[in-house]
Amino acid sequence: MLLCTACLVGLQLLISCCWAFACHSTEPSPDFTLPGDYLLAGLFPLHSGCLQVRHRPEVTLCDRTGSFNEHGYHLFQAMRLGVEEINNSTTLLPNVTLGYQLYDVCSDSANVYATLSVLSLPGPRHIELQGDLLRYSPKVLAVIGPDTTNRAATTAALLSPFLMPLISYGASSETLSVKRQYPSFLRTIPNDKYQVETMVLLLQRFGWTWISLVGSSGDYGQLGVQALEKQATDQGICIAFKDIVPFSAQVGDQRMQRLMRHLAQATATVVVVFSNRLLARVFFESVVLANLTGKVWVASEAWVLSRHITGVPGIQRIGTVLGVAIQKRTVPGLKAFEEAYARADKGAPRPCHKSSCCSSNQVCRECEAFTAHTMPKLKGFSMSSAYNAYRAVYAVAHGLHQLLGCASGVCSRGRVYPWQLLEQIHKVNFLLHKDTVMFNDNGDPLSSYNIIAWDWSGPKWTFTVLGSSTWSPVQLDINETKIQWHGKDNQVPKSVCSSDCLEGHQRVVTGFHPCCFECVPCGAGTFLNKSDLYRCQPCGKEEWAPEGSQTCFPRTVVFLACQEHTSWVLLAANTLLLLLLLGTAGLFAWHLDTPVVRSAGGRLCFLMLGSLAAGSGSLYGFFGEPTRPACLLRQALFALGFTIFLSCLTVRSFQLIIIFKFSAKAPTFYRVWVQNHGAGLFVMISSAAQLLICLTWLVVWTPLPTREYQRFPHLVMLECTEANSLGFILAFLYNGLLSISAFACSYLGKDLPENYNEAKCVTFSLLFNFMSWIAFFTTASVYDGKYLPAVNMLAGLSSLSSGFGGYFLPKCYVILCRPDLNSTEHFQASIQDYTRHRGST
Repeated sequence: MLLCTACLVGLQLLISCCWAFACHSTEPSPDFTLPGDYLLAGLFPLHSGCLQVRHRPEVTLCDRTGSFNEHGYHLFQAMRLGVEEINNSTTLLPNVTLGYQLYDVCSDSANVYATLSVLSLPGPRHIELQGDLLRYSPKVLAVIGPDTTNRAATTAALLSPFLMPLISYGASSETLSVKRQYPSFLRTIPNDKYQVETMVLLLQRFGWTWISLVGSSGDYGQLGVQALEKQATDQGICIAFKDIVPFSAQVGDQRMQRLMRHLAQATATVVVVFSNRLLARVFFESVVLANLTGKVWVASEAWVLSRHITGVPGIQRIGTVLGVAIQKRTVPGLKAFEEAYARADKGAPRPCHKSSCCSSNQVCRECEAFTAHTMPKLKGFSMSSAYNAYRAVYAVAHGLHQLLGCASGVCSRGRVYPWQLLEQIHKVNFLLHKDTVMFNDNGDPLSSYNIIAWDWSGPKWTFTVLGSSTWSPVQLDINETKIQWHGKDNQVPKSVCSSDCLEGHQRVVTGFHPCCFECVPCGAGTFLNKSDLYRCQPCGKEEWAPEGSQTCFPRTVVFLACQEHTSWVLLAANTLLLLLLLGTAGLFAWHLDTPVVRSAGGRLCFLMLGSLAAGSGSLYGFFGEPTRPACLLRQALFALGFTIFLSCLTVRSFQLIIIFKFSAKAPTFYRVWVQNHGAGLFVMISSAAQLLICLTWLVVWTPLPTREYQRFPHLVMLECTEANSLGFILAFLYNGLLSISAFACSYLGKDLPENYNEAKCVTFSLLFNFMSWIAFFTTASVYDGKYLPAVNMLAGLSSLSSGFGGYFLPKCYVILCRPDLNSTEHFQASIQDYTRHRGST
């Protein structure tokens, strides 16, 4: 249904175009036609379109005075030369000749007429409606051209139902590569997709992130602007200002004045101009008129090397012009071919027969009047474009070569349908003057771009090739030292909305564009990843970072290692204490039956010394990396051992008070206490209570090794979890109560016989115990670092040492240094003195 509709529309356009052109009394020039076994069509802009506002549909007449297009003329001659070379070849199409039908596509209406003309059948000059379009055999097999994206899209849409090959030499828009819409479209000019990617890489190369973007009306400019805006935005480049030069733009009109005013107000130094040649001329004439200087102009390939633009008066003052150009290629012999054409006798145009359907887009009066002196000069830009047309002709010829089986030296002369030729053109791969000609799946050539800069340093305008871009992927290779910048000291101009932030400072966007921002330092524990400059990333759990950092650093794992000097001192002190405890136990065992040992508690002393030794042994758990057994035992074992010692000390002091002070006053209590083994019972109950607290602590608030991250940003503290548990607090509160009880009992017995009681030493040792733990908890409240376990161990060591020193050392001194005081007579004398003194008071 869609195909039938397309054909009906085509027929209507054909009728209207034939009617429009029928008024001209000319017939096609012989230069536009060449008979042959297989015909090609060429669509070239030999004349320029009429740039004016139209209020109703009109057909543009091509052959008008003053509208001759030199650029299109060279393309026209390149195709003629290519066909002539192929026909003269004895290997490419040895026994087959190519013919052509050339058309002047000076306007959209002329382009439609030409397209429908090539679709018409030989003879009747109409398009036949039939069901099987694959069997449709028009007079032309393939089309070369047209030049612009707009016209190529129209022609490709009309030719696609018939799968007639269309090879454009100038339509570069990316949309034409969509095979679903344009299945028969190919081209010899690179796809704008790669041009846009090259432009974006060029902007990135010089750090230009704040640009203005101007396009021309039509598919080429508008689609190019859209693609460039999308890719630039994806790469972090912002568009400060964007506009389109309308088709009807004139130098100095209000529309162009407003555009120039906005460009001047925009703070962007770089302006990308994605425009065709005609509107680029209008734009730069307006730029010169507005005296808009001091900018960098990035040019698209359509105008970057065009003399039509470089010829604008005063354009050398606008600043630096960089651009993307198709790699320069030459058509060997084209200049000589054109000169021969100018010298040839072409005769005068013949009148149009009344029965013929004549067309002014197959006539060029200027072409017929050229001489060797008046013919258009062939410049570099036109030569490169002409090569693309020339290459397209050869691509068709090589497709026919494969289709007709010419490799054997003789081509078959069967009927060829356009779709058959299309299949073969997609497969061509050949060398043309050291240039590889082939197409990818989208019908695009495998070409590359040159990066060029305009050069006004000499007497005449020229350009410098800075490098090139290749794909895929697109890569840029340029020599920046060749660029002559317009600023002072040949410095690269800057074009940014906000200057780059310092290292470790994130960008906080101000306004609508991500390129306009304020710089804020990343907080501690975060860093700025270069892949995302707008958000500080948190460091990993095992990492840290100071404020304003660009990277994270590994945290230092800390614990109280055995190799440190502090550890050596504490280890030595604790080991010495343990040896003293063992030595005292041996000394007391050797003198177990002496009065001093019996007065100290006899066998109870071994329990007290054992509990102190257990506490001392638990302190070794504070050294080295915390382990599960160490965390479970070190605090709990110390608390239980010190509880047993305090219980024994308390009951020993209390028992002396009962014997010397309350045995006579309260004999019943004394008798019950002795008969029921009150001392042993108290020690058992007191120790069992602490044991229950410690077991509950270990079960409910189990101390485990942990890695603490919150206390210090740059450290990982290896420690046990007991410090924050309720069990830890209960155990130490219980020992605190026992210490107070022992202190009270010792203080009450300060007047007892000295042989039985060292009240002053015990009281002092208990005070020292209080101060040790007060100092520890005070330190823990203000210091939470690596050496807190050392402080904890020091407090425990002080408690054990004070207990040992206050209770056992005086007795060791008597046993070792004053054996005369370790006798029954001396103890009895002390008791008698105490009794006499109590009696006198």
